[in-house]
Amino acid sequence: MESISITEYQKLYSVRTKKKTNSKRSTQVKTHQGESIGESTLANQLRVLKISFEQEYKFHPKRKWRADFHIVGKKILVEVEGGVWSGGRHTRGKGYIGDMEKYNAAVVMGYQVLRFSTEQVKSGLAVQQIETMIG
Repeated sequence: MESISITEYQKLYSVRTKKKTNSKRSTQVKTHQGESIGESTLANQLRVLKISFEQEYKFHPKRKWRADFHIVGKKILVEVEGGVWSGGRHTRGKGYIGDMEKYNAAVVMGYQVLRFSTEQVKSGLAVQQIETMIG
């Protein structure tokens, strides 16, 4: 009987081992198009209420900024903020400052900006507030 090393076995049988990382960040569940669970939930809620919207709406003429949602016929932008509890992009220094710049620019351009967490979307709070704003 011939013996082989673990490394040779892994190469021979394409066994992949998980690399350990020090990251405590959990992977966020995404749908097939890259939208978060919060975004897909809100999109479904808006469809049920027959509220017209555009997703990934480019609102600025020069910057590449996009809002998660634009309510059609109104100057309302909606953002679903992910990673609020896990130290995601929206809660860390550089991302937080970038978000402030983006949201302030939208307000200067005449938009109203609504921001919700995934939990607020799932609870129905987000769609209730959007419905109240549009009448």
